[in-house]
Amino acid sequence: MEVGLGHYLTVGAILFVTGVFGIFLNRKNIITIMMSIELILLAVNLNLVAFSAFLNDLVGQVFALFILTVAAAEAAIGLAILVVFFRNRGSIAVEDVNAMKG
Repeated sequence: MEVGLGHYLTVGAILFVTGVFGIFLNRKNIITIMMSIELILLAVNLNLVAFSAFLNDLVGQVFALFILTVAAAEAAIGLAILVVFFRNRGSIAVEDVNAMKG
């Protein structure tokens, strides 16, 4: 059996739905929320690369590289902010982050 475009799109849809559920079902842990965002970006990358290979066009792969760059920057900056926040407050709970207003 050959792995076709539909198989890649199915895996991408499963990754996307898992990421969305991770964001909405677990709103107490910031690390889990960031991992769910990474899953969503990974699902989009998988779909872009699958369509790029299916259509014999490199545009999807170029967009996937841009998304990977943005995802790496988001992870690095987000984790750096969390480390600084944890050093100042001693917790990274979402309820504590909401108290940063002002």
